[in-house]
Amino acid sequence: MTSKAVDYVQAHREAMLNELNEFLKIKSISSLSEHKQDVAEAASWLEGQLLHAGLEKVEIIPTAKHPVVYGEWLKAGNDAKTILVYGHYDVQPVDPVHLWETDPFEPTIRENKLYARGASDDKGQTFMHIKAVEAMLKSEGALPFNIKFLIEGEEEIGSPNLDAFVEKEKERLAADVLVISDTPMLEAGRPAICTGLRGLAAMELTVRGAKGDLHSGLYGGAVPNSLHALVELLASFRNEAGEIAISGFYDGIEALADEEKESLAALGSGDDSMKSETGVSALVGEEGYTSRERTWIRPTLELNGVFGGFQGEGVKTVIPAEATAKISCRLVPGQDPDDILNKIEKHINAHTPKGVTVTTHRHDTGKPFAAPVTDPAFAAAARAYEKVYKTEVAYTRMGGSIPVVETFDAQLHVPIVLMGFGLPSENFHAPNEHFHLENFDKGLETILAFWQEYSQLS
Repeated sequence: MTSKAVDYVQAHREAMLNELNEFLKIKSISSLSEHKQDVAEAASWLEGQLLHAGLEKVEIIPTAKHPVVYGEWLKAGNDAKTILVYGHYDVQPVDPVHLWETDPFEPTIRENKLYARGASDDKGQTFMHIKAVEAMLKSEGALPFNIKFLIEGEEEIGSPNLDAFVEKEKERLAADVLVISDTPMLEAGRPAICTGLRGLAAMELTVRGAKGDLHSGLYGGAVPNSLHALVELLASFRNEAGEIAISGFYDGIEALADEEKESLAALGSGDDSMKSETGVSALVGEEGYTSRERTWIRPTLELNGVFGGFQGEGVKTVIPAEATAKISCRLVPGQDPDDILNKIEKHINAHTPKGVTVTTHRHDTGKPFAAPVTDPAFAAAARAYEKVYKTEVAYTRMGGSIPVVETFDAQLHVPIVLMGFGLPSENFHAPNEHFHLENFDKGLETILAFWQEYSQLS
């Protein structure tokens, strides 16, 4: 880690936070069409930041929906290491807005935490890598490695156009290592290198009964109620042991290696910290597993939204003709998202209550990923964390998904180091998302330390 670069980030901390605030004010919600121009604005903002940092070539590359931002600095030469950094500049919607303590797009610092949508996922963490490059180029004039940036605007909608981009641009994206900061640490003060991500399979199902809403007094008790039918169908997805009751759902799941089992067990159950983080009095889920195992190495099926019938103030006594549920599954190595969705649809067909019909619409999918940690890049990342945080790094998996990571693995064939600086309690995807500024500061130094460690590997 160069002392000049560290001095630079410390001297320019306030200016960097002001720039991050500018980034966070842009409403780059990729899933909502009314924010398409905001997403484009965020891409343009990133282009300017990469150029300001000193990259020699920067492009905004259109896709079928939202653009990719690419930048590179390759002056270290062919004998030097090449680092590829991936991140995303799109964010989740902010609903329900009334639960935010401050405007989600007006960044606010409270108790050394920066509150805004995207502060932790993933604008803040991606921004840190840009600033680390800036610090080295402005203070040293050059880098001891080559670097490339690939920052997309569709991660929060499953990266539908990035797989094709990566496959087409394999030569442009060629590198010795891929670094991603979009994962959480184990806990405050305890850094973690993530070695696995769960995959994703999402679906919407709609139950339809009568040709229109009916008077509950005239027809109640005789005509199928779509909400009742939906609840009955959704209840069939699980059994009393917390297991997913979809036939074949668990088929093919890959067993953990003994070394990873021991490493996971050494971290403890995580039950108490999860209850504290979430504010619940008890944990639920598949029997026989700890909360860390349930969220890292076991698959799930969750209800993300259920609606139908009258939603307004007061009472309207109707039998709803239609009811809808949105569901998502997190998948583990050995499971395929399309296969899982096929099995769910088969289950729905077999369990549809009489008198109603069910239609399905598939949404995001992403394959699970697990990384071998034998490559020297992982040891370099561990040394960097330990230099800055002064504690042993943990090797973890993450319950969430980064859909394109498995594509990177299949297409680029390079080690993928997931070194994040968020905390599990930072409310990404939820109201009051925030980023601990302690990890902004230490994260910048850790990135610099990792780059120095990695560039010196033989």
